[in-house]
Amino acid sequence: MSNSINARRVAWDVINAVHAKDAYSNLILPRAISDAGLDSRDAGLATELTYGTLRRQGSLDTVIAACAARDDIDQGVLDVLRIGAYQMLFMRVPSHAAVDESVTLAKTVASHGAAKFVNAVLRRVSERDWDEWLTLLSEPMSAVDKLAFEYSYPVWVIRALADAYSLDAQSIVPVLAAGNEPALISVVARPGQSTIDDVMSISGVTPGRWSPLAGTLERSTRPGDIEAIRLGHIGVQDEGSQLVALAVAQVPVAGSQSHWLDMCAGPGGKAAILAGFADVAGVRFTALEPIQTRAELVANSLRDAPGQHEVLTMDARTYSTSDLCDRILIDAPCTGLGALRRRPEARWRRTPSDIPVLTALQKELLEHASSLVRIGGIIGYATCSPHLAETDAIVSGFLRNHSEFSEVELSTVLPQLELPEGSTRLRLRPDVHGTDGMFLAILRRNDEG
Repeated sequence: MSNSINARRVAWDVINAVHAKDAYSNLILPRAISDAGLDSRDAGLATELTYGTLRRQGSLDTVIAACAARDDIDQGVLDVLRIGAYQMLFMRVPSHAAVDESVTLAKTVASHGAAKFVNAVLRRVSERDWDEWLTLLSEPMSAVDKLAFEYSYPVWVIRALADAYSLDAQSIVPVLAAGNEPALISVVARPGQSTIDDVMSISGVTPGRWSPLAGTLERSTRPGDIEAIRLGHIGVQDEGSQLVALAVAQVPVAGSQSHWLDMCAGPGGKAAILAGFADVAGVRFTALEPIQTRAELVANSLRDAPGQHEVLTMDARTYSTSDLCDRILIDAPCTGLGALRRRPEARWRRTPSDIPVLTALQKELLEHASSLVRIGGIIGYATCSPHLAETDAIVSGFLRNHSEFSEVELSTVLPQLELPEGSTRLRLRPDVHGTDGMFLAILRRNDEG
């Protein structure tokens, strides 16, 4: 088996695990590449095939449906077709090469009969390039359906993003396009474990755009090849996520401090930043995470962190403490619509029916946090989704019921972003800031209520 087939097989294994086992591509792809022993070039090919195929799944499925004689295609065979079509339509791989490699892959993961079917469908796909398929198939579509086909998003996600950013069918295009671009690899100097000088000493690293702790890796650099990252002293973390933790750690809080809390700490990137700043402030830090495997990731992130800290595997809604907290971060479970560059399958995995369940949890977390924070203390409410139901509706609803809390102005907390004066809710955008689409509001408790 040639190296190119190895790369395609790795991509197929990961994509099929996403669809058949609800796996997360960003978690299993690095290990799959390592287990296959791919060199740098083929690791890059496997990565492009995996993430690109998952991002473009909606576009690919529409073209495949137009070329296949049936719609009851086995999942494994459909994934072979998606990988082959992606190469022809979005990677400019010669059609004959993409077809031949896909037929060989189909024989390996399915059967000779499936290989013949793959051959027939992909030859039909190869009759037109992407622009020609787009023109042909989108002609009868509505404006939003055309956007969904062209940029490969569910219609409900496009509408949610447009509402969140107050955009129309034309101005939403840069947001959709940015969501289809591979994210830059941002790294962070974890306070107390490394410094920005340590980050900048790594070959091929350039300074981050927004975070004073950030560096950006060259695309050809694999994080796992860097010792400080393997040790956990330097983390891989989007700059938007870094900014959230920095804001919560650095917003002014009056009076002496004793205890900081991260209520939804997994996988541990923000917790590592908070723990480092908590040590400088001389306070205790607690990280909560209900899922054992994610709690272990948090513990690993804090393994060499300085100061007094603990990781508890528990539901934050049941947590109690005798000493009220000075600072609380709620990085709430959400749809993840702001992180589609990093989690390409999320756009297909999430549905509108997820929203009520998630918003109920978000409300409960914020409500419980209000009982854990002292007068003068703050709560940072964050999501990696801009969806209005998960952001503004949660914060505004909470404030209506809690007059003892007020919003903190963020323009002075994060001056590097040059936010308009009076801004109290941060909305980062992939197309504007080059970060994940993070949301943050910081709420200060002013009295007993």
